[in-house]
Amino acid sequence: MSVSQLKNWLECEARTLAELKGIYERPPNKAMIVGNYVHAAFEDMAKFSQFIDENNHIIFKRDGQKYAEFAQADDMIDTLKNDKFSMFAMEGEKEKIYTANWLGIDWKIKIDSINHDRQYFSDLKTCRDLNSRYYSEKYSEYVSFVEHWGYLMQMAVYRKIIELSTGQLYTPYIVAVTKESPPNKAVIHFDESRYEFEYDFIENELDRIIRVKNGEAEPVKCGKCEYCRQSKKLEGTIEVGELIYL
Repeated sequence: MSVSQLKNWLECEARTLAELKGIYERPPNKAMIVGNYVHAAFEDMAKFSQFIDENNHIIFKRDGQKYAEFAQADDMIDTLKNDKFSMFAMEGEKEKIYTANWLGIDWKIKIDSINHDRQYFSDLKTCRDLNSRYYSEKYSEYVSFVEHWGYLMQMAVYRKIIELSTGQLYTPYIVAVTKESPPNKAVIHFDESRYEFEYDFIENELDRIIRVKNGEAEPVKCGKCEYCRQSKKLEGTIEVGELIYL
């Protein structure tokens, strides 16, 4: 299990099972490629150059100019590189992998940056803006982009797996940079009280996920993702009031 796979299960069981079986592959997501572009810039120049070479046709127009999303990404990269505190938060070993067994399941994580001397780790996130609110059924309240996109859950899992792997408790941070012009930025920490809710939530969800993954339960379609839209078969009508609840 990984955090990305866990998020996928929570989003749509049917799509995730189809992906694991190799019968469905999600189409390329340009926003994800832009995010990977920003991440690569903070690994090392060789990897960044390799990423640009591999995605040259996506990054550059025929006239050699970068597409708007990647020109904007360059501004985001410069915004962080010119901020001493942001760079301090991302100091450490890059792309470190840890594994551990937790809740009876083997987990694998990859950390953007981990600083062993100061015992903290950080994850770089790109976002639309810092202050948007989203209603969350999981939390039963409005939340920030951090909870909305599962980043708090991600940091909680990373913290736990690092602890189980090393015997040491590391402090997580998110380094966020926005897609605004000019970009905004923040280094985000978490109150200790937030982690226990995430751990309880994951433990409650895992039994169902493992049963579906092992073929012991039928996967449920979310009805909204690209996989569900592609495989959808109509069997009747819906009343207009149902539209906002489906």
